[in-house]
Amino acid sequence: MARTISNWLHRASTGWLTLAALLVFVVFTATVLPSQATQAEADSGGAASPDMSLVYTPRELYAMAEAYGPEGRVAYVRARFTFDLVWPVVYLAFLATSISWLSRRAFAPDSAWQRLNLVPVFATLLDYLENIAAALVIGRYPARTPVVDTLAPVFTLTKWMLVGGSFVLLLGVLGVAIWRSLGHRD
Repeated sequence: MARTISNWLHRASTGWLTLAALLVFVVFTATVLPSQATQAEADSGGAASPDMSLVYTPRELYAMAEAYGPEGRVAYVRARFTFDLVWPVVYLAFLATSISWLSRRAFAPDSAWQRLNLVPVFATLLDYLENIAAALVIGRYPARTPVVDTLAPVFTLTKWMLVGGSFVLLLGVLGVAIWRSLGHRD
């Protein structure tokens, strides 16, 4: 299954599609993210957010839910199922197409390195799992949501590791592709 998805990403990642994904990513980052951050700040009353935290405990997640208040909790859950459905697709499209397009220039076609394009796919899946788990805990507050409240921080940390790792991979694959384009094949 993973190989099938990776191969599909390689076939789909034409130069034009990769450029379009970059453009959408830049425009979205410059225009939508700042307004969304401002809205989230207002809705939460300045309280921390699980989405923007690297590490937090279930206890801290409940404290965030308490700090949001009833309206803030409703706004948080709404944002997870509106804005946060689109944003992961935007960064996935940019990272997966860019890594795919560049890795075809950096590595042999049969190289296992070609499957680096799956890292942003896993990051996006974890982002959605985090959104579902955190929204469930925050939306049900003050009721407790055992197990899910423990999984949400795990999803968040792993998501951030994979998102950050995807950007590091992108730079690494870009470096190898440039090295190879300069005639170095080793």
